[in-house]
Amino acid sequence: MAIALADLLEEKNVALQLRARKQANALREIIQLLAANGKIDHPETFLDAVLAREQANPSAVEHSVAFPHARTDLVDRIVLGIGRSRAGVPFGKGQRARLIFVIGVPQRLINDYLVCVGTLARLGD
Repeated sequence: MAIALADLLEEKNVALQLRARKQANALREIIQLLAANGKIDHPETFLDAVLAREQANPSAVEHSVAFPHARTDLVDRIVLGIGRSRAGVPFGKGQRARLIFVIGVPQRLINDYLVCVGTLARLGD
């Protein structure tokens, strides 16, 4: 199944003015938005999965953009939440992300996961 980034984008899942100043809080803010819009049923558990993945392999930040994500059965389809911070949020190794794409992908969709993350990573090119 081919996926298109446009199919994942929903205006209601975009936070243009993140209030958080720390990584975990920024992720929580975006994930709570996804939960409020019916995309994630267990936001705290999903946050834990994203933070565990970040702990094991921090998201690279290029051009002030970060792509934290998790492969998890907490979602039944690919979900995407986006947050923007004017001040930037500390991410990775001393870098600041101003645009954060939070991605959740079901375990079974490994090919779609690779396509999605690859597509988002190329946005900065």
